[in-house]
Amino acid sequence: MKLIYTLLFFTLTIMFASSEDTTLTIGDSVPSVVALDHDNNEFDFKANLSEKVSVVFFYPKAHTPGCTLQACSMRDSFSELNEKGIQVIGVSSDRPDSQKSFKDKYSLPYTLISDKGGVVAKAFGKGKWSRQAYIFSEGKLIWKDTKGATSKQGDEAKAALASFDLF
Repeated sequence: MKLIYTLLFFTLTIMFASSEDTTLTIGDSVPSVVALDHDNNEFDFKANLSEKVSVVFFYPKAHTPGCTLQACSMRDSFSELNEKGIQVIGVSSDRPDSQKSFKDKYSLPYTLISDKGGVVAKAFGKGKWSRQAYIFSEGKLIWKDTKGATSKQGDEAKAALASFDLF
């Protein structure tokens, strides 16, 4: 029984742990990965993030309390970010239809990406269930948060952007 608990502990630790050591590093290029958005259209990260300042945030699961707080925090900051030409992208392991209903239910004004197969998480070097955020400028990573906030994600992104004189 002790062995079962030990294995369960290590499995959960690996699933929920931040992958700080494997995530993109400052100065890395936008990953070359394509996934479906909330409307079932292909979204090419490299093509869409190379010329704009972009905030990409990962949340584990749409329609859950913490992820809803995180997504709504970014929604509440969106108009200020958008005025500065900053693009916002949300990513989770949900299917496109679930992303669409999440977007509609909470009036999320930005693109949501479906990473059901985990290819985006892998390209970013992050764990499937970790909450993280990244800022890219001119196709290069300039900031990352591997602990990801819930209700303060939008404020943290704006503060990071301000520290680079981008906000």
